[in-house]
Amino acid sequence: MSTGTMPPLNAATRYCAVWGHPIRHSASPAMQNAGLAALGLDWRYLAFDVRPEQLATALEGARAMRFIGLNLTVPHKLLALELVDVLDESARIWGAVNTIRFEGRDEAGIWRPLAAFADALPESVRSHGFNTDAGALATSLREDLGIALAGARVLLLGAGGAGRAAALKLASENVACLYLVNRTITKATELASEIQTRHPGLRVQVGYPTETVDLVINATSYGLKPGDRSPLEGADFRLTQTGAVYDMIYRPAETPLLRAAQAAGCRTANGLGMLLHQGADALEIWTGQPAPRAIMRAALERNIYGV
Repeated sequence: MSTGTMPPLNAATRYCAVWGHPIRHSASPAMQNAGLAALGLDWRYLAFDVRPEQLATALEGARAMRFIGLNLTVPHKLLALELVDVLDESARIWGAVNTIRFEGRDEAGIWRPLAAFADALPESVRSHGFNTDAGALATSLREDLGIALAGARVLLLGAGGAGRAAALKLASENVACLYLVNRTITKATELASEIQTRHPGLRVQVGYPTETVDLVINATSYGLKPGDRSPLEGADFRLTQTGAVYDMIYRPAETPLLRAAQAAGCRTANGLGMLLHQGADALEIWTGQPAPRAIMRAALERNIYGV
């Protein structure tokens, strides 16, 4: 497939975006614009720093400007559950929204993606929330670490939007045991209770394991900012207790957690694969076309690794 080139900006150009706070680290624009160019679409993908208290206002603005769709990152994934007009089953099951598709009502009264309206845009527009994080995590763990989740013992750090989706996905994949650690213990306890209700036979524990585990996943933001410490620093857990560590953070490509894990002899991977697959799935939701994943991965690697 040709990588394609982006047409010059013009009055007909359509827009997608990623919102977060912070957002300057995001590699999503590089990945998505490469995908849009390969598909030959006159679209642009942008990034905006949106504070959580401004999310509702920003969503109304994107709706008014007839954006095609949005991706949401920290700290918006849980907040958006209450702000979108419609929740896809994926968002309901995994309990977070990371992708929004704007839809319009056509002359027959049927809601269709705004991408399907080539000329006159509809008057009535709604926001439709999806979650592509959960499936992307499972795919990346298989591809990048060779992890078979069924029967695995997993320590998950973080119970926010990404952590919640990860925990529920891990439970659905029939892990043998799931340990949940979060800065706010009550949030981890509530999540554990929800998982036990949905999956009564699964062993879920709040706190660090004393036994060995097969996998540690970091779903916190520790490691994102310069000077951040490892989320396991000072914890009652040693990296010699696991064989593999996955950090959802992809920039920096090597976080303090991953450096420590490599020194301990663990297999490691950062969140590039998860970013790729959640973004490619979002692009397919917006366009209705297969995403050019190889091209999008190459764009990510150039942006993150400089290769």
